[in-house]
Amino acid sequence: MSVVSQVILKADDELRYPSAGELENIKNFLQTGIRRMRIAATLAENEKKIVQEASKKLWQKRPDFIAPGGNAYGERQRALCLRDYGWYLRLITYGVLAGDKEPIEKIGLVGVREMYNSLGVPVPGMVESIRCLKNASLSLLSAEEAAEAAPYFDYIIQAMS
Repeated sequence: MSVVSQVILKADDELRYPSAGELENIKNFLQTGIRRMRIAATLAENEKKIVQEASKKLWQKRPDFIAPGGNAYGERQRALCLRDYGWYLRLITYGVLAGDKEPIEKIGLVGVREMYNSLGVPVPGMVESIRCLKNASLSLLSAEEAAEAAPYFDYIIQAMS
């Protein structure tokens, strides 16, 4: 949920007008809107490149994942891993656009550890894959944009750790 929605809902729940501090938060949110949209567009437009680079780095670090018996061994399993990487990248764009981590939490993190554990996917491997996704993504952004986007990757990494 965006800062604007949060402020409105909170004020309405308390039957009051938004406070000066809340209005300042909305002002800051709106001022960063163009940058957040630029970040989301860059990530979306470069999804394939980012996923390819991230998976390449992950396979270099962890060749056991793509070796016989590894969780990404074989065409089908590898395709499923790459699909998940794209899905997490899309979650990041939702958070960046909203200026909030709530969409990431609500859409993508509830039960993620349990799901991967039940599928026999090593969660530390998923954490490492998100780190690779982060590095590949941030390399395409300006320093200011990277600073804005990094906490969303870090949020997923922390939630999975």
